[in-house]
Amino acid sequence: MSLFGDGLEAAVQKAFTRPAPKSAGAQMRYLVKQLKGTKAVAQMLRVSQRTVERYVKDQIKKPRPDLAARMEREVKKRWQPQIRAKAKEKAASTGGIVIDTRARMGYTAPIGSTDQDRIRHLTVALPPAYAAHLFAAQEAGATDQQLQEIAAEALKEVYFQDGGRRAGSLEEVRFTDIEHLEFDL
Repeated sequence: MSLFGDGLEAAVQKAFTRPAPKSAGAQMRYLVKQLKGTKAVAQMLRVSQRTVERYVKDQIKKPRPDLAARMEREVKKRWQPQIRAKAKEKAASTGGIVIDTRARMGYTAPIGSTDQDRIRHLTVALPPAYAAHLFAAQEAGATDQQLQEIAAEALKEVYFQDGGRRAGSLEEVRFTDIEHLEFDL
């Protein structure tokens, strides 16, 4: 999976008001209800329809690790869609999003002077416009590289340029070698 996409998804999941189903049977029953049938679930999880039916009836209780991971990912993707939408809307309109990262960062200025790239640990509150841009790009199917570029642009404006109060002639911010990345709404 992707570092930025998973990070944004984890931030939204913190807003959930109820825990997602944990047992294999409960997860499978939830997926069957959401997709309106065992055949669709079987195709999505790449198992037989009979296997899905056996999980629904609790005849099988412990899935293979790869199947368990797919089931959990699909359940969390669909869990509490209204809460998920409200959290994204709040971040995009009023709250913004906090990025906590440890990565190699540097910048290029127009005269040719550069700040040597170095590992920095930053926790920065990004304005709602950047939260909206990140979520819109994620929903549009943006790659991890595209999300990283959006985050670099946000860090350029908020951290390096301090909202226009300094380093106004900054051209490019490099945001690479990410060791840690976490988002919070």
